[in-house]
Amino acid sequence: MKVIVIPDIHLKPWIFDRADEIMKKEMADRAVCLMDIADDWGMELHIKRYEESYDRAIAFAKAHPNTLWCYGNHDVSYVWGKLETGYSAYAEATVRSKLKELEKTLPGPAQIAFVHRIEKVIFSHGGITTDFVRWIDGSQSIDLMECGIEDVITAINAVSVEYLWNDISPLWTRPQYGSLEIFRNDEFMQVVGHTPVERVFEKDGVISTDVFSTYRDGRQIGESCMIVIDTETGDYEKHMVNGAP
Repeated sequence: MKVIVIPDIHLKPWIFDRADEIMKKEMADRAVCLMDIADDWGMELHIKRYEESYDRAIAFAKAHPNTLWCYGNHDVSYVWGKLETGYSAYAEATVRSKLKELEKTLPGPAQIAFVHRIEKVIFSHGGITTDFVRWIDGSQSIDLMECGIEDVITAINAVSVEYLWNDISPLWTRPQYGSLEIFRNDEFMQVVGHTPVERVFEKDGVISTDVFSTYRDGRQIGESCMIVIDTETGDYEKHMVNGAP
């Protein structure tokens, strides 16, 4: 299956427009969004931009109902009441209500979660490490290190805030830095966002895609592209996109 990956949004609703164009050209069979729809530098008072961004996500979900959504730390921070860089106290009610609206728009509740898998590719906001799976293993009734990947993903999607609001969780980990043991990277490719990078690249079985995030002065950090990945082979191709209108 060919899947377009929509990386971190951070109040740039036009990214959904570019993804929609790629979908309409039938370059991909479905989409996965790595979210972080909320927050950006200096935007705490721009509540309308928060509304526009989530409304555009909801419109995309209606147009492409088989899309999968991976919660980002900037989304669930409002649900869990956790302060975060760029967190807007003024936008709290907006984010919470719009996120609920997005969830209700989806045909099935399982379409929005922390981790998804399609064939041989795992999608999450930050990535799954072996250390994280070992950590939550003690809270489970099964041996996650030995069981099937779907059981592992189900367990991760069900663990408490205590585990997920942590530097090594799939919301927060940064496999781009240092040397981390990536969970079952001999079997699965992982696709992540979360960490701004200058270009899409693969390292240790993890493809980093957050190339639309910006510096404080508004300059885009990365190249303007999204990837379409073959979920059977793990091969991907970049699709260059135009910037904001």
